[in-house]
Amino acid sequence: MRYRFMPHTGDAKFQAFGESLEEAFSNAALALVSLMWDWKKVQKKRKISVKIEGKDLPQLLVNFLEEVLFLFESRSFLLNAVEGMQIKQRDEGNRLTTDLRGDDYSSKYPTFGEVKAVTYHDLKIEKRQHYFIQVVVDV
Repeated sequence: MRYRFMPHTGDAKFQAFGESLEEAFSNAALALVSLMWDWKKVQKKRKISVKIEGKDLPQLLVNFLEEVLFLFESRSFLLNAVEGMQIKQRDEGNRLTTDLRGDDYSSKYPTFGEVKAVTYHDLKIEKRQHYFIQVVVDV
């Protein structure tokens, strides 16, 4: 299971999972966009390379998910896949590099719903048997 949605009053809450931290971050991005379009139906026609920084893992995750939203809002980019992600954790901060694959918005990709922002409310990043991420977004 990549992700699942949890009951939440007024907003949307999801949990994402992964064998690695990078896989869990990638699945969190797919959960986020699944609130707005069916990412499985989007073709991989474009690649956008991103570099994200954050002082800690929660900030890195929020900044990454906000970048996915920004690319949709500013470039009409619909995400289909996150490839080759690397997260480097250092004392002075964390850095994420990855390639986002997808396509430009068009009428062949219906959108539904809107995510306004990613929040820190009830945000969790844990290493259990596997990596576990929980995010609440403002819809």
